[in-house]
Amino acid sequence: MPPAAPPAARPSAPRPPVARPSAVRADLGRIVPVILAGGAGTRLWPASRAARPKPVAAPMGEGPTLLQRTASRLAAAGLAAPVVVAPEAVRFVVAGQLAAAGHAPRALLVEPDPRGTAAAALAGTLRAVADDPEAVVLIAPSDHAVRDPDAFAAALAAALPSAEAGEVVCFGVRPDRAETGYGYLALRRGATEGVAAALAGFVEKPGAADAARMAADGRHLWNAGLFLASGRALADAFARHAPDLRAGVGAAVGGARAEQGFERLPDGTWRALRDPSIDVAVMEPLAAAGGVSAVPLDAGWSDLGDWDAVWRTERHDADGVAMVGDALAVDCRDTLLRAEGTGQRIVALGLRDAVVVTTPDAVLVADRSRAQEVRGVVEALRAEGAAEADAFPRDERPWGHFERVAAGPRFQVKRIVVAPGAVLSLQSHHHRAEHWIVVQGTGRVTVGDAVRLVSEGESAHVPLGAVHRLENPGRVELVLIEVQTGAYLGEDDIVRHADVYARD
Repeated sequence: MPPAAPPAARPSAPRPPVARPSAVRADLGRIVPVILAGGAGTRLWPASRAARPKPVAAPMGEGPTLLQRTASRLAAAGLAAPVVVAPEAVRFVVAGQLAAAGHAPRALLVEPDPRGTAAAALAGTLRAVADDPEAVVLIAPSDHAVRDPDAFAAALAAALPSAEAGEVVCFGVRPDRAETGYGYLALRRGATEGVAAALAGFVEKPGAADAARMAADGRHLWNAGLFLASGRALADAFARHAPDLRAGVGAAVGGARAEQGFERLPDGTWRALRDPSIDVAVMEPLAAAGGVSAVPLDAGWSDLGDWDAVWRTERHDADGVAMVGDALAVDCRDTLLRAEGTGQRIVALGLRDAVVVTTPDAVLVADRSRAQEVRGVVEALRAEGAAEADAFPRDERPWGHFERVAAGPRFQVKRIVVAPGAVLSLQSHHHRAEHWIVVQGTGRVTVGDAVRLVSEGESAHVPLGAVHRLENPGRVELVLIEVQTGAYLGEDDIVRHADVYARD
């Protein structure tokens, strides 16, 4: 058995407001954010999965997603329109969420396959520099939380002069506990609020003893994963310390194909890249050469890296219990209860230092001290072939979404919702037939050469192998029940003959 973890400290009280420089908004408009919208977030299973990963999920409950919160925070600080880098699998979700939050990126680069934060950050930087050779870029993860946006803007203003002078600036959070789940920034001297300090190096996630020492010595900060630099300086750092990435990513950005509001990076060039983090590829050797500084970030930051971090960020009652959704706690302490979806309630009795997270198809119950190990739970589910490891019952698509209602040998039932004006691909299937029953709205159905309108209460049949398409020509959502029958019912049994969304 693993050694018992020490009792977890209650979340510290919010720190008093920091003194902010008078020029908090000192022209932050010249900063171009590069928002990294990847990241699997497997330690936040079951709320975050491959089909809807952490940035586009809502691990903090109802309200904006982490991606939307990030875009809004950067816009509120007065930064320029961002360059967003997102994986192919979630590009439509990312674009839709940004539009819903009222944010229009200057470019949305699509990774054919995620290649690590180094490649993504450099791609966004080169795209920003293509628009403005003098741009200052902020490399910003899309899945972190910041409680005090004004303090965040103040830290950017404090870092901007150093970035404009050619340095790369990191942002670090003063430790309030011996945290083993974060990387650390090692300073050459103690940190001063609002002042960039020389960085000696980076420390990967430490053991408990080293974390306790670094939390107490005044010369270490948690690495917030944010970097500010002139685009040219950052590109030059890659050329010196990761020349293969500089060449490969440069070729990929130069060969990007504009398509329906996206800029798709070329598959072959992109997949050939290695996939280190930006810390390993560039920041560590750059810090050793004396080219990196750090600014303290006292803004209520959290990387929301696991359920313990979410517990620390949420509001608590007097017993340290945080509840999201329909939950009831009786005689519980220092516990997170999170219920997602309707018609489901969590009732917890006598729990201590626990995490209980429910979704419509899965439940996680864990000791909060072992929240970092949830990634291993996902790996175990994948080894069993469990769909819940990566997929949700609800599957988002560019035209709307569908939900699996029931399934059995040789049949599956779905509820399909098609947005007004949306069109599914012209497609066929090798292994299944489909029967559609419209329950709301009117659909235009193509089966072979026949095209007809199907309204509420009417149905249409798609025989095995038939080329077909479904459209919503109306102004309200089209809702239908689909019954699939056949020997194989996987989503990869789709042959697309034409697609307005340019999916391969």
